[in-house]
Amino acid sequence: MLNRRSFLQAATLLGCSAAAHPLMSTMTFAAAPGENRLVVIILRGAMDGMDAIQPYGDPMLRQYRRELSVGPENGALDLDGFYALHPELAPLMPLWKAGELAFAHAVSTPYRDKRSHFDGQDLLEAGTGNDLPFDRQQGGWLNRLLGQMPGVVSETAYSVGVEQMKILSGKAPYLSWAPRANLQLTPQAQMLLEHVYHDDPLFRDAARDATEIVAETGDQAMAGGGPGADAKALGQFAATRLNAETRIAAFSIPGWDSHAGQVATLTKAFERLCGSMLSLREGLGQNWARTTVLVMTEFGRTVRENGSAGTDHGTGGALLMAGGAIKGGRAFGDWPGLGESDLYADRDLMPVRDIRAYAGWAMHGLFGIERQKIEQVILPGLDLGSDPGMLA
Repeated sequence: MLNRRSFLQAATLLGCSAAAHPLMSTMTFAAAPGENRLVVIILRGAMDGMDAIQPYGDPMLRQYRRELSVGPENGALDLDGFYALHPELAPLMPLWKAGELAFAHAVSTPYRDKRSHFDGQDLLEAGTGNDLPFDRQQGGWLNRLLGQMPGVVSETAYSVGVEQMKILSGKAPYLSWAPRANLQLTPQAQMLLEHVYHDDPLFRDAARDATEIVAETGDQAMAGGGPGADAKALGQFAATRLNAETRIAAFSIPGWDSHAGQVATLTKAFERLCGSMLSLREGLGQNWARTTVLVMTEFGRTVRENGSAGTDHGTGGALLMAGGAIKGGRAFGDWPGLGESDLYADRDLMPVRDIRAYAGWAMHGLFGIERQKIEQVILPGLDLGSDPGMLA
């Protein structure tokens, strides 16, 4: 039977990718012994790492991106003479100065070439290499981490959205909860729905009901503090659980698919990211010192801007790290360069390290997980390589 909830779920099929849709935002938690805390934030839609952390010291960047603003002369905040922080991420600058924010460029999962949001996110959360589709028996890599930690107990888990995150699915027990979702439609989207469902009374009436819900809740959303309000609430709520028994948390922030109008798209997305991270830091208080935050996305975006003031699906991306437990205020890893011979497939930033390696070293340092278990069980097929020294 079609109702408002099923209509809202079906509406996620509209747009470039349902995998990047706001209703897919999720949150999960797990409890574990000890005082160290790990938070994984998934940015759904493939964040443009070269816009977030701009390698303006590479002269080729400005040649590839003539419309997208680059560098301190355009408002970006210089970090080390080579990299600059996007102006909309300025609220995170105090973390950088305090040694609580770092990043690694040119990272990726083993996923290559097909550049599907769904597949890319599946592989990122599965952590198993290049296996498709997602293996629900093996589950996600955070769930397999729990299986290697003695004394792990079940803790209430929360899934904010219509799906639970695959990164914590698997054999280890955890719980989930889905609140009522709030779908916001633009006037253009409402007109499209009315046109598509005009000759189908059932869907037409459901569409009308959905737009009424939006009208009823729109003022409330505006009063809640703009596009960063929901993400800020995620960070605040995560902090309350992490201050209790929870030690491992994961949630997602949607809205990073920037094929067109990248400036406007990322402005809202950066506000959400800043809101979630700063509210998490504030809420954790003294426990922030024992916390590591990994901010990951399914893949990067093309080096060259496209004709729609945006960037397309790419390969190498950026990993953000935050928390009092990291050695921040620095860039990790090597920069591959943006010369034509340096690019992957003549279009993308060349990956120089598996993003899973940073997650693996975080698990090793925070929870004492043996290297063999990380490479063979939690993140099978991974060569951890040398320790990047990301933890304080």
